[in-house]
Amino acid sequence: MSDTKYRCVAIIPARGGSKGIPQKNLVKLHRRPLLAYTIEAARQSGLFEKVLVSTENEKIRQTAHRYGAQSICRPANLSGDRAATEPVVLHALNRLRKTERYRPDVVFLLQATSPLRDEDDIRAAYRQFLRQKVDSLLSVEKNTDFLWKESRRGLAPINYSYSRRPRRQDMPVQFKENGAIYITKYEIWMRHGNRLGGRIGYSLMDPMNSIEIDVPFDVIVAAAAVRRRGKIRKKKGGSHDR
Repeated sequence: MSDTKYRCVAIIPARGGSKGIPQKNLVKLHRRPLLAYTIEAARQSGLFEKVLVSTENEKIRQTAHRYGAQSICRPANLSGDRAATEPVVLHALNRLRKTERYRPDVVFLLQATSPLRDEDDIRAAYRQFLRQKVDSLLSVEKNTDFLWKESRRGLAPINYSYSRRPRRQDMPVQFKENGAIYITKYEIWMRHGNRLGGRIGYSLMDPMNSIEIDVPFDVIVAAAAVRRRGKIRKKKGGSHDR
């Protein structure tokens, strides 16, 4: 049940196929499927009237229901390797409108590949969305890396001069999109068909919570982070191991 005056819905895209990690959305991460972490974070945030998983896969559908989410059957043309996320979200929103006559005010896109993003991150992002009075928002982490790109003359720096190399702590702060949280007004989705549009804001996340699952090594890193988080919460007498 939502504790906000706005009608908020969370949409979690989770297709069955994946080249990098087979059945990635169901891979076990410290005893639980990857998808479960995002569903539980969404539900525990207390913001959403509906938490929806869009999938074409029966096992994912069953997993979504087991952890308390609804599911939307995704058509085959939106389930391949090249399927973009935006049409998947639009399909889900149109299904809600046609079958349930449901129109949210605000849409949260939560990707299952960000299992360390928790309910506090979601609530913090929503507070920033309201405070900044924006039309859409993305979660980010700070980036002070020394970046390079290929050029005709070889490698060229992007964000600093190697002839006057700064200390890392003196690098201008840039923000890296971490893919964990996108918040968008419903009318932006309908007008632009995109997760971002209008005036765009951001919510800064901790680097550990920003871990994304893309290759098998990421699963090892994320599992270690989940175990560490569980130990910290037990010491503090907090909630169960996530």
